Amino acid sequence: MPFTPVLHAEWIKIRTLRSLVGSLAAVLLATVAFSALSSADADDTDPLFSVFFGINFGQIAAIAFGTTAVSSEFRGGALRLTLAAVPDRRRWFAAKVTAIALPVLATGLLTGLVTLLVGKAVLGDSGPAWPEGLRGAVGCGLHLTLMALFAAGLTAVSRSGVATLSVLIPFLLIVSFVIGDMSSGVADLLPDRAGQVALHSTHDGALGPWTGLAVAALWAAAALLAGARSVRRRDA
Repeated sequence: MPFTPVLHAEWIKIRTLRSLVGSLAAVLLATVAFSALSSADADDTDPLFSVFFGINFGQIAAIAFGTTAVSSEFRGGALRLTLAAVPDRRRWFAAKVTAIALPVLATGLLTGLVTLLVGKAVLGDSGPAWPEGLRGAVGCGLHLTLMALFAAGLTAVSRSGVATLSVLIPFLLIVSFVIGDMSSGVADLLPDRAGQVALHSTHDGALGPWTGLAVAALWAAAALLAGARSVRRRDA
């Protein structure tokens, strides 16, 4: 089967599953709401990150989206039916990844723009300049997409949405902050911290905005390669 109809089939799965649509809505709502609260109490040290602070919560919804989109294939024999229609596992997995990435990217870019507009309205003249703010909005969209893909790859390996979320959510909420307090150099290389470098006005670490996103992309690529290998080698 050609790639386009496979992608179309995967897109139908995603847009008809309410939990996935809800996760995309949560990405926007959580990021904008918590960013607005952060902007209201912002200081002058890093106005850009104050505007985009809510991404710490929005990325959890993005991870839930990527996890659920893949884990649904491992329930009730769904993957066996999928592979009966699309025997080429690599083509199917590529279509699944694309069907995850595109809506998250679109939602992420919209989230970044709305968050920027709300933040600038709250901060007024003390908010980030437009060039810096637009860089943050693009970085927001890319970061959310990479986190969703990272989660999707890990779920393909574990074959369990519960297991993936049980590892990633405590990691993001607890472990990453603890490591960040102990050593900023090590923390910069973690997937969530690296991607968020683009959301800071200034950064003392070795990574810049785009190199940070590149590190996050490497994490996502490694997870997806591991997931593709698992799908290809293990029984459905």
